Formats: sequence, C-alpha cells, structure tokens
Amino acid sequence: MLRLYLAGLARAALLAGLCALGLSPAGAQTSSPTVDAKALYQQHCASCHGTQRTGLMGPALLPESLERLRPAEAAQVIAQGRPATQMPAFAEQLGAAEIAALAAYIRTPVQPAPRWGDEDIRASRTFTEAPKGEPAQPLWHADPMNLFVVVEGGDHHVSLVDGDRFEVIARFASRFALHGGPKFSPDGRYVYFGSRDGWITKYDLWRLRVVAEVRAGLNMRNVAVSGDGRWVMAANYLPHTLALFDADLHLRQTYRAATLDGKTSSRVSAVYDAAPRKSFVVALKDIPELWEISYDPKAAPIFDGYVHDYKMGEAIAKPGFLGVRRTPLEEPLDDFFFDQSYRNVLGATRPKSGDGAATAQVVNLDARRKIADLPIAGMPHLGSGITFAWNGSTVLASPNLKGGAIDVIDMQTWKPVATIPTPGPGFFLRSHEATPYAWTDSMMSPTAKDTLTIIDKATLKPVATVKEPGKTLAHIEFTKDGKYALASVWELDGALIVYDAATFKEVKRLPMCKPVGKYNVWNKITRSEGTSH
Repeated sequence: MLRLYLAGLARAALLAGLCALGLSPAGAQTSSPTVDAKALYQQHCASCHGTQRTGLMGPALLPESLERLRPAEAAQVIAQGRPATQMPAFAEQLGAAEIAALAAYIRTPVQPAPRWGDEDIRASRTFTEAPKGEPAQPLWHADPMNLFVVVEGGDHHVSLVDGDRFEVIARFASRFALHGGPKFSPDGRYVYFGSRDGWITKYDLWRLRVVAEVRAGLNMRNVAVSGDGRWVMAANYLPHTLALFDADLHLRQTYRAATLDGKTSSRVSAVYDAAPRKSFVVALKDIPELWEISYDPKAAPIFDGYVHDYKMGEAIAKPGFLGVRRTPLEEPLDDFFFDQSYRNVLGATRPKSGDGAATAQVVNLDARRKIADLPIAGMPHLGSGITFAWNGSTVLASPNLKGGAIDVIDMQTWKPVATIPTPGPGFFLRSHEATPYAWTDSMMSPTAKDTLTIIDKATLKPVATVKEPGKTLAHIEFTKDGKYALASVWELDGALIVYDAATFKEVKRLPMCKPVGKYNVWNKITRSEGTSH
C-alpha cells in the first residue's frame, strides 16, 4: 500500500533529515553509541508518550504506529515540534546527534512487547452523557446527508464541509494518524474514527462533540460499523486481536487472531461490514484464512475443520452469533472488496519479497473457498476498487500500486475486459451512479502524482486529465447527487478542490492542511457503487 511507496524514499529522507540537522550520515553512525537514547526518551518523552512508548497524552511511538512517518520527519518533529499540538520543540535542548538517536530509538521494537488486554481496553473508555432535553437536530444549517468529513493529516484535524455551499461548518482536533477511513452510523448522525495507535472516537456530527472514546489496541488498522448500527469492530496489528464493541464503545468481546489450534497468531489486515449478510468479514495478514463473524442472532451454527459440505451439518457445531466462521485460503489477503451480492470477496495478496508478484483471487463466503483467480498483474489495490454496469454486465475497476493502469474485470466470468492506461500507478479510484465518469490518481508516480485521469465508463477510455503542477493530487469523492467531484491537494499547504463533474472545471478551492481523505455521508451510508465501503 502507501507504505511501500514511502519505504523507497525512507533512506533518502533520513539522509536529508540528518543533513538538515547538521549531522552527516557517517557522524550519525559513529556518534550513536555515545548517546543513551533510552535515557533521553525517559527524560523528555515518557511523560507524554508513556514509559513503554504506548502513548498517554501524546500518541504511541512504536514502529507499527510510525511506519508512515519518514525518519527525517521524525527528526524534524523532535527538533521543531508540531504546530497546533502540545508537542514542543527540542532543538535548543538537544544536539543533532541526540535528536537523531531519539528518532532512531522510537522506530525500534519495545522489549518486552507491550500488552493490551480487556481490562486495559475497558479502563481506557470515556463517555460524555448528552444534556437532558437536548434536541436531536444539527447545530448548523445544511443538508446532513450531503456533509463531507475531511481528514486533515497534516495537523491531525477534521473539517466538516457543507456539500452544497462548499463551506467549512466546523473543524476539530482528531487523534494522531487516523487510518482506514471514518465509518458512519446508519442515520448519518455519528461518525467513528480509528487511529493507528488504537483509539476509536465516536463523534456526534450534529452536536459537534465527542461522545465516547476507547483504545482498542496499541496499533490498529481500521474499524467497521455494523449495518444495523449496533456494533463496532476494530482490527489490530498489536496485539493480534479483533475487538468488538457496542455502539457506545463498551467492550463486548475480543478475539485472538489465531489458527484454530491456537499455535499461530496474526496481525489483522482489515475488517469490513457485509451489511446484507449481517456480518463482519476479516482478513488476516499472517494466516491464510478469511473470517466471517455474524451479528445476526439467528445466524446458522458454525462447523470448524474439514467437512464434505458445510451445509450438511457435520462435526460439532459452535454458535453462529458472534462466532468465527473460517474460510481456508492458499495465501493471506492484504485487502479486499465485495461484489454487489456480498457473497464474494475479491482479495489481493502482497508479494512476500521485493521482487515477488502480487496475486488476486475471488473467495465465495457461502462455499467458503476460492472460486477464481483474478488475472491482474502488478499490485492491485482492490480495497479502493469500484463497480459499475458495462456492456450488459457488471465490472470491477481497480487501481494498481505498481502498474500505470486501471484493471477492469467482468464480475460474471472473472475475466479481464480492459486495461486502461494512466500516467502512473495510483491509489484511489472513485465514481458515482449519476456520472458517466470515473476519476483516478497517479499519486504513486514521482512524475505524475499531480495528475487525475478521468475515464469514460462506457468506452473504458481516458477522456481528460486535471492537474495541480508539482503537488500530489488524489482521493476523489462525489457530492450526494454526483454533480461535483472533490479532490485533495495532498500537501501541508494543501487544499480541497471542487470540480464540476461534467465539465471537469474547478469550481472552488478550500485551503486545508494535507487533506488525506474526504467522505460523503450519503454515499457512505447508502453504499454507493462509486466509493469504498
């Protein structure tokens, strides 16, 4: 994913950062043994970030939480602090070698590995009761269904944007490094944010306040909200768990992400809601299994192990409600996408080595087995795929993190129907039912990151481009009616750009601090075919 792109820049960024601090690479290597980085951390950092670097007032400083922060950026933050936060600057207190040593230290594993169990989760929860008699209506005047939630990664804030007037309604601070996309309650009133260091925040969009918070883990991939709004599930890298909460973030159950015999555990790649099935579907990073956890009280019983036919009821049954239904795979899935029926999961597996090849497959959740291989080269990013009608069928279109193309697959035959060229590899593809076009970025390309390519969904050919020269232009999301497309200038001095979706002309620009993603309430809660779910 995006970290693969950043990894290639990490060494160059580190050298640049050290030079900016007045420290040569050679000097860093020879001077580091003379600096006690652990002692420096305990003296200057532990009071805010915790003695085990698991976070307190400040975010967790663990390798798993910092994988997207370049080494040079870590050194710069230590030296210069973070604007609009409580992170102070240490350039006047610490020398260049000490800063470089601290930047390296926070990227090393904590020994012994920190633990985070059920009691820790429960103890972390906070809840704010709503005032008695408070009206159940927004404090602002706009269409609640055409609201955009914009995550600004530059200074860790969220902006709420009116999707009719394109004006900021409110802006508030978020947890450090939100990840996985916010998820909405079915009525669109509440939004749940997940952060890389494990915090889930329930926010009332109407009354503009935090309702509840809980820390589900020490490093978290994403959260999912059930279609009925009753359940929230968190996917953790550290510890190797899933955590299930009710809508107000009371912990109900944790699941160890492990094989049936318990001998091997795994990081959890992702969890998504399959609303028509009344279940959560879970991909595991290190174990070749796909899990389905039903929140339907009438769910069928579960039969583990190898049987002739899962429908025959062989073996000893386990309760289906909130139980783990395992589908064995040949390889673990890193990300995935559902077809319209939610019976099939389309998943991708990352290469095991730098020169290896990614694979993609179709897994049927009812048969609990792979039913097809997807013939997609490069590194498909199926989690950002979209579907649309084409030529009497329905197709999946997916961006590719390595190849400069969009792959289009027929969802009846699972065969490729087109490869649409783009200026470079991209991360996001978006559309809307009311527009004939799909928009994709090339943000993984060093030369074309400033370009959005617009594709005709009928001809499967590029018809136009829009550019923001020298900047990273990415992540389209449409208004509720599909008439406008909003894009992010993915820079600290960035912006939200509103384009007319028919003419591709810029309509308005709102300055923002690295707006990494934007999410339209209506498109998300109605599961628009043109956006991620």
